[in-house]
Amino acid sequence: MAAEADGPLKRLLVPILLPEKCYDQLFVQWDLLHVPCLKILLSKGLGLGIVAGSLLVKLPQVFKILGAKSAEGLSLQSVMLELVALTGTMVYSITNNFPFSSWGEALFLMLQTITICFLVMHYRGQTVKGVAFLACYSLVLLVLLSPLTPLTVVTLLQASNVPAVVVGRLLQAATNYHNGHTGQLSAITVFLLFGGSLARIFTSIQETGDPLMAGTFVVSSLCNGLIAAQLLFYWNARPPHKQKKAE
Repeated sequence: MAAEADGPLKRLLVPILLPEKCYDQLFVQWDLLHVPCLKILLSKGLGLGIVAGSLLVKLPQVFKILGAKSAEGLSLQSVMLELVALTGTMVYSITNNFPFSSWGEALFLMLQTITICFLVMHYRGQTVKGVAFLACYSLVLLVLLSPLTPLTVVTLLQASNVPAVVVGRLLQAATNYHNGHTGQLSAITVFLLFGGSLARIFTSIQETGDPLMAGTFVVSSLCNGLIAAQLLFYWNARPPHKQKKAE
């Protein structure tokens, strides 16, 4: 009976959340305080949770822009630099065969970020430019993921994530400061990004052991924390209403 009950649980956990040796350690030998295996379970669980959550992270921002029919308060340069950072993480992780749970959110965040890029251009009256940007980005991404791109270029792209994240977030922070409000910036999206980047520090160390990946998420957490702090500071500030010209 124990073996029969053990089957479905094992199929659920191995290899998605645990290697077989850790499953045996925790659920056969009942060594529930085995720290290395608990760290793997926590890291895999957090990683998959972040990937699942990333499906919705930026949708509040997308809906807020669509609802307001405006992208006021969003820095296009900041959004594009974030897209560069996400692309670098995704391409670098695929090239190095890192487990999907350690980087999967980059794929979904990239799709949502490029949507925001297009919407910002569209509501600035640059729809044709936005369509051209989508086509060019798709072409560049295909080249980066192809065997034509040397590993040194991919590594350099990942290394450029740190300055891209810093400059991008500072541009958004400067926009917020200059405006005296955060405009159509979504609080839900900002706080989810902040929490996700913090959790990614642990999962990247545990699952990839790559200091470049871990360092990127440390910097990303600090920068996301700055934007989150501004959101709290400007919580009650509202964009000034545009005055209608008297007839």
